[in-house]
Amino acid sequence: MTDSKYFTTTKKGEIFELKAELNSDKKEKKKEAVKKVIASMTVGKDVSALFPDVVNCMQTDNLELKKLVYLYLMNYAKSQPDMAIMAVNTFVKDCEDPNPLIRALAVRTMGCIRVDKITEYLCEPLRKCLKDEDPYVRKTAAVCVAKLHDINAQLVEDQGFLDTLKDLISDSNPMVVANAVAALSEIAESHPSSNLLDLNPQSINKLLTALNECTEWGQIFILDCLANYMPKDDREAQSICERVTPRLSHANSAVVLSAVKVLMKFMELLSKDLDYYGTLLKKLAPPLVTLLSAEPELQYVALRNINLIVQKRPEILKHEMKVFFVKYNDPIYVKLEKLDIMIRLASQANIAQVLAELKEYATEVDVDFVRKAVRAIGRCAIKVEQSAERCVSTLLDLIQTKVNYVVQEAIVVIKDIFRKYPNKYESVIATLCENLDSLDEPEARAAMIWIVGEYAERIDNADELLESFLEGFHDESTQVQLQLLTAIVKLFLKKPTETQELVQQVLSLATQDSDNPDLRDRGYIYWRLLSTDPVAAKEVVLAEKPLISEETDLIEPTLLDELICYIGTLASVYHKPPSAFVEGSRGVVHKSLPPRTGSSESAESPDAAPPGVQAGEQPAVIPAQGDLLGDLLNLDLGPPVSGPPIATSAVQMGAVDLLGGGLDSLIGGGSFTPVPSTTMPTNLGAPLGSGLGDLFDLTGGVGALPGSYVAPKAVWLPAMKAKGLEISGTFTRQVGSISMELVLTNKALQVMSDFAIQFNRNSFGLAPAAPLQVHAPLAPNQSVEISLPLNTVGSVMKMDPLNNLQVAVKNNIDVFYFSTLYPLHILFVEDGKMERQMFLATWKDIPNENEAQFQIKDCSLNADAISSKLQGSNIFTIAKRNVEGQDMLYQSLKLTNGIWVLAELRIQPSNPSFTLSLKCRAPEVSQYIYQAYETILKN
Repeated sequence: MTDSKYFTTTKKGEIFELKAELNSDKKEKKKEAVKKVIASMTVGKDVSALFPDVVNCMQTDNLELKKLVYLYLMNYAKSQPDMAIMAVNTFVKDCEDPNPLIRALAVRTMGCIRVDKITEYLCEPLRKCLKDEDPYVRKTAAVCVAKLHDINAQLVEDQGFLDTLKDLISDSNPMVVANAVAALSEIAESHPSSNLLDLNPQSINKLLTALNECTEWGQIFILDCLANYMPKDDREAQSICERVTPRLSHANSAVVLSAVKVLMKFMELLSKDLDYYGTLLKKLAPPLVTLLSAEPELQYVALRNINLIVQKRPEILKHEMKVFFVKYNDPIYVKLEKLDIMIRLASQANIAQVLAELKEYATEVDVDFVRKAVRAIGRCAIKVEQSAERCVSTLLDLIQTKVNYVVQEAIVVIKDIFRKYPNKYESVIATLCENLDSLDEPEARAAMIWIVGEYAERIDNADELLESFLEGFHDESTQVQLQLLTAIVKLFLKKPTETQELVQQVLSLATQDSDNPDLRDRGYIYWRLLSTDPVAAKEVVLAEKPLISEETDLIEPTLLDELICYIGTLASVYHKPPSAFVEGSRGVVHKSLPPRTGSSESAESPDAAPPGVQAGEQPAVIPAQGDLLGDLLNLDLGPPVSGPPIATSAVQMGAVDLLGGGLDSLIGGGSFTPVPSTTMPTNLGAPLGSGLGDLFDLTGGVGALPGSYVAPKAVWLPAMKAKGLEISGTFTRQVGSISMELVLTNKALQVMSDFAIQFNRNSFGLAPAAPLQVHAPLAPNQSVEISLPLNTVGSVMKMDPLNNLQVAVKNNIDVFYFSTLYPLHILFVEDGKMERQMFLATWKDIPNENEAQFQIKDCSLNADAISSKLQGSNIFTIAKRNVEGQDMLYQSLKLTNGIWVLAELRIQPSNPSFTLSLKCRAPEVSQYIYQAYETILKN
């Protein structure tokens, strides 16, 4: 009868009956009972209550029963450590048993019981087993040392087990040697600094001798250990390679890959002129090819490793191209990997064969594979110059198929071909333009836009083509938006007269209507360039582009060297070093290939220090951060302001012609529509020097913006006053938009619906920018969070206090009124950074009676932290200086209605009180600005 009967018991009081059977006098009954216990344990039942009864069954000569009891022990010892101690005597006794199988079983189980109380009892039996006359017991004991080290490293070191392990490397039995090496390697990985595997020519010789006779997993341990050894010269490296080479014909693919790893590493030490070097290259190819006849999962692992080997030494497999041709029944992951290797091996000799194959793949049904195949044709064109023409005509044939995804991939790769071979294949642009309407993927659209912008002078209707993309600008992905911006600026520089409106349109879309910082920054830079120096703009935007390199997806050389040292491990499949995916510091040792010897390469190493610079000393090209900021602050930004300062117009500058002057000279007369300054930083009209300073905000001095301070929500309208509707909220400002964050809670017994909101006229014209949207009726005891966008274009009336806001909220029950005070810092705009000279002039120009002084108490921040914190809420530090031990920060901010406020903040390092002086043309706001400072700095 089969063992399934043990799993099919439905008796009541099962544990009780098992207990009785375990204590039976009959051996057979006992064995049956233990089997039932193990069966219950296997299916997840808790049978820990039977611990003492099962442990009693340990005293037996029957090996099968003993194994079952030990299995039970391993499982429950952790949850019953006090009980587990009862078993210690039996372990000690079993370690003396005449039967070596029982001795080994006892020592193996001891290593699996991870209970601190027991480990110290195990030391004596383990020591005896490490010196046992039977090799089976010794090899088991060797692994037990590694397990014990994991539980209690100190104990293992104190007991001298590590020295015993090292002695086992010289054991006469190859399996003992392999296990000793495995255990030492395991321990060494968790303690990288300890030199446990102290390898020398003698011990290496012993390992190589054991290599021929131990099991396949033993061979892998030994080969991995050999890979960490550094031979003293090329002769020793060659002799090790000769003795490892026979492992390449092993049936186990793991052994083959471990042997390849050792050979790849030691080849670095062999001179390329040696005959043996050539022989070794020839020997490495067949085993790698053989790995590709295994099942798909193994093929994939082999291919990922071959990918690394081909990048390091393409000559190994250069004649084996056909092996990597895709079979119809290969899974997609194998196909894609083979395709990658085909391109890496493509050369002038085999390109015709490769291209014919790739063209075939491009007509397959699997979309991912077809895309990759089309891309591969482009990569071949870039890699093998002689084949470029054939590749381009192949791509054109594929475009003629009109299969959407094929066309899109083809356009992406043709862009790269244009970059590699300028002025050679531009005749195909017309064909590409015909397919413009069918492009719907961001990468293909971006590539097409790049082509149109780059060759605008050859395309008669370039402006129409680009304008067609511009219509849905905000729906495009960032990649397309950035390309479109650059392409239109290129077009404008090539055909200025016809494309004036187009360039203004794209610049305002990119800067005013976009919330993507990359796009905005690029837009501002182009805007600045065009408005200050069109000639420089031409040099920057239409500069000669460097040719793209042969292969852009090669692994970076130092990483490749490290990955070669990890061939046959997970790292070689992920193509990432272990430190990238192994958690914690354990087990991560950075490995690298030995430096090449015996060849002239070392002399021409790109890492060699330039003459005059001593090795180990890096030439200081980049100045320290401090120097950069210091120099920027000391720059004389623009001419000094003389005569009466333009302070009044600084409050509300009208329309500034940002592209003024510069473009007209480029076009040659003609007018340019000014851009309203409401949405653009007013200082964009400043000279280029000051412009870039502000644009990159380097003088602001302190780190990234932490974001504007948001006060916690407060109850604005209690439920008692609003027939059960409770409203709480706060105000926020993020990336230039103000919003009111509300929580509406229904504390009444009826459903609430039809919500609406209205503000009374207020000091700064705050008004809802959208209706109050509560999408579903609000049931009793329900809350809903709403973010209500606000703008500052409502009716203005001076309130008392100035920041008072009166609100009316309507629902299906009634209309309710409440008032709240909003913090003034939500009105501080993002372009409130005044240019330095302007700041000085304005400060002098504002009458002294408009200056107000305040004390900010109990604030223990330093000047940099203050500056950083305030900048998050759009209070900008323009300069900082130290006067008699006090830090003085000079700051500016601008309100949404155009009022500028200038501040001087005095900070004494030891004093938690700061003095804030504010100057402003509307002194009534000063009190509220001070409150904003205090709120931001103390939260």
